Amino acid sequence: MLLLGLGSAATAHARLKIPFGEREVIEKVADLPDTEEYAADRTGKRFIDLGRLHHEYNIAWILPLNVTQPPRLVGMVQGEANTYYDLSEEQVNEIVKANNLDKEKLLSLGFYTRFGGKVVAGLLVLLIIYGFIPSRKKAATPETV
Repeated sequence: MLLLGLGSAATAHARLKIPFGEREVIEKVADLPDTEEYAADRTGKRFIDLGRLHHEYNIAWILPLNVTQPPRLVGMVQGEANTYYDLSEEQVNEIVKANNLDKEKLLSLGFYTRFGGKVVAGLLVLLIIYGFIPSRKKAATPETV
């Protein structure tokens, strides 16, 4: 009976694996016009938009702890996950100028991506430390009923 309990606990522990590590994150930052100039193939059915690519170290794909490579602008096709086209600096500057876009704004990462994981991890560490601090017991005062 004890052996069964230990086996099921080990199985439950194996299922609760939380993924962590470095990954590429691609976000669409500008919708480019669907013209022949931005066509991804000769059929004219897939068009390139402007995306921001950065590498981050995260936990469970939702808690970014550190941005490991600075963001850069790439071409991406909407609906094709993790597919992007490397663009030269000249191409990026040409696209930005032709579409009146702000390159600095397109490259800026949000607060949560830059600091969110650090804030959450810091709060968790503080909660763990607080849990180890022994609490004072209140002195009991006798009352007559």
